[in-house]
Amino acid sequence: MRLGRDRSSNVEDRRGFGVPVVGGGIGAVVIAILFLLFRGTPGQIDVPQQNQPSAGAPAAGADPQADFVSAVLASTETTWHDIFRTEVGRDYNEPKLVLFTDAVQSACGIAQSATGPFYCPEDQKVYLDLGFFRELQDRFQAPGDFARAYVVAHEVGHHVQTLLGITDQVQNARGQGRRGASSLSVRTELQADCFAGVWANHADKMRHILDPGDIESGLNAASAIGDDRLQRQTRGYVTPDSFTHGSSAQRVRWFKQGFNGGHISDCDTFNSPSL
Repeated sequence: MRLGRDRSSNVEDRRGFGVPVVGGGIGAVVIAILFLLFRGTPGQIDVPQQNQPSAGAPAAGADPQADFVSAVLASTETTWHDIFRTEVGRDYNEPKLVLFTDAVQSACGIAQSATGPFYCPEDQKVYLDLGFFRELQDRFQAPGDFARAYVVAHEVGHHVQTLLGITDQVQNARGQGRRGASSLSVRTELQADCFAGVWANHADKMRHILDPGDIESGLNAASAIGDDRLQRQTRGYVTPDSFTHGSSAQRVRWFKQGFNGGHISDCDTFNSPSL
């Protein structure tokens, strides 16, 4: 990837600060389990808010992984500003990205690293433990810069959903019992994959960020973290009714849909008869 020199000012480094225990050992464990059950974009969990130590941006050049994330985030900012102006007719509000280690407290509750990267619509922040990139390479066999960039772009895709009002619509549909919760979750996640593809399309047209093999790297990452593949690895069998993010084939399909089409309108997973 060729990301250039731009870096985002919206990276908040909380690594090393830790998370205060809420309500003692058992309460903290229960909260962590709830987050694991709702991995990805967590639903709101009511926890007491406690003051956090102040955190700032990572020191420039001090950490290659943090620097890479800052560069990818800057690329999403430039790209989505342009898309919102041309397709939505209004400004794009940039999200914050929080780097953490082991556990973190967000406006959606407490999450551990095992939750994986996630977006919290309550505070409009992306949360990422950089250790996930090692897991992506070693456990999921999805190495490469663009595989890591896809992860960031997917979570930013959830932020785009929030800005467009889609997140609220999904929550309302859940509350009214329209469609199953699993179906809504899968369609939400696949749309975020599609938005990641839209970002890649525009970013490459604007700044030629892609090298040969980059898209294949992203597709490999999308396939590696499909629900069917993860269930087969951990359980030995697949139960499609319990999917939360979509199958490998679905995730690949919708990323390609966004990349090939390049428009927000190409990503209407909710009205698509098939996924």
